[in-house]
Amino acid sequence: MNVAFGGSLWQKLHDVPGHLDHREDLKLPVDQQYELAHEVLLEQGGQLRRLAGTDRIRVNSLHGQGVRDLGKGLAVEARAPDGVIEAFRVEQAARFALAVQWHPEWRVAANPFSRALFAEFGAACRARR
Repeated sequence: MNVAFGGSLWQKLHDVPGHLDHREDLKLPVDQQYELAHEVLLEQGGQLRRLAGTDRIRVNSLHGQGVRDLGKGLAVEARAPDGVIEAFRVEQAARFALAVQWHPEWRVAANPFSRALFAEFGAACRARR
């Protein structure tokens, strides 16, 4: 999504000095690969912060690429402790246009924030319909 808006990516984020290794450990069982890995700081005034009702949440982390330069018309929603953009939105979207670097679908029923995120998406779909 970032590239579609003219942004760029770090192809191997783990090779960039000063950044965490955001990839899963493939030697571990899937349950452990998808565990909550680190906090993300939710941007003030953002959709995710409104949904969470707090300024930070814990997320799983299973990605090798990362946003390098944010595309035009996009706004940061969340950052990892190393500063990597973990979520962004389309600023002028009529409804719901949000991208995240984690997997909110993993055990969604047990994660109140993920349930709230999917409820927001569902509400936007119903409104669009």
